[in-house]
Amino acid sequence: MKLQAVFFDFGGTLFSYREVQGRAFAPLLFEGLARLEVELEPRAAVRAYRRASAATFQDYIAKPYYLHRDLFEEIFRRFAREVGAQPSAEYLSWFYAAQRRMVYEGFALRPGCVEVLSALRGAGLHVGLVSNIDDDYLGPMLERVALQAHLDAWTSSEEARSCKPDSGIYHHALAKASAEPERCVFVGDSPEHDIAGARRLGMHTVLISDAGADTPALGAGGAAEPHHQIADLREIPDLVQRLTAEPTLR
Repeated sequence: MKLQAVFFDFGGTLFSYREVQGRAFAPLLFEGLARLEVELEPRAAVRAYRRASAATFQDYIAKPYYLHRDLFEEIFRRFAREVGAQPSAEYLSWFYAAQRRMVYEGFALRPGCVEVLSALRGAGLHVGLVSNIDDDYLGPMLERVALQAHLDAWTSSEEARSCKPDSGIYHHALAKASAEPERCVFVGDSPEHDIAGARRLGMHTVLISDAGADTPALGAGGAAEPHHQIADLREIPDLVQRLTAEPTLR
C-alpha cells in the first residue's frame, strides 16, 4: 500500500503537555485563586481544576464544533464554582489570556520533531498538522518555532469549523493533501479525539503516549484503540516505512 500522507495532532503530539502543565500551570492556577479571593490547599486546587476540566470536556466532546476560547472559559468558570466562587467576565478573560500566554511561551517541540517531519517529506509524503485549536493559538505558536517550513499544510478546528473527533476536520485536511483516508496515517495523543475520529474514516492510527501528562478529553468517553502505540516521535519514520511495505494497511 502506497501511503499518501501523514497527519499529526499538535498539542501532546509534536510537543508535550508536560512543559505547560505542573510547575508552569500551578502558579497561574494559584493566581486565579487569589483573584477569586479563595484560599485552598494546592492539591485540592489541582483536584478542583481537574474535575472542572473533565466535566467540561464531557459536555463538549460530542459537539461537532466549538471555539476553544469558549471551552477554556467554561473550564475556568466551573473551576471557580468548584472552589465556591462566582467568576466575573473579566476574570474569565484574564484566565484565558494568561493560559494562552503560558502555552505560547512554555511549549517546546519534541526531540527530533523537525527531523521526523523532514524525513517524511523527503520520502514523498504529504505532512500535515490537524489541531483542535483556535487560530489565535495556532498561528503564533507555529511562527514561534518556525514549524510552517516543515509542513505541507496545517488545519485548525476554527478554520475547518469542526473539532476532532468530528469527521469534518479530517476531510478538510485530506482535501488539502488530495489524499484518501485509507492511504493516510494519523498520529495523535488522544484516544478520544485523534484516534477515534481518524479510525472512523479508515485512517491508520498511531497513539503517542506521554507519561506524566494529561491529555484533553481523557476519560470523556468515545476512546478508540490505535493500530500502533509509540513513546517517541522518532519512531515514526521506521513505522511508516514498514507500513509502506505492507500490501494493505491493517
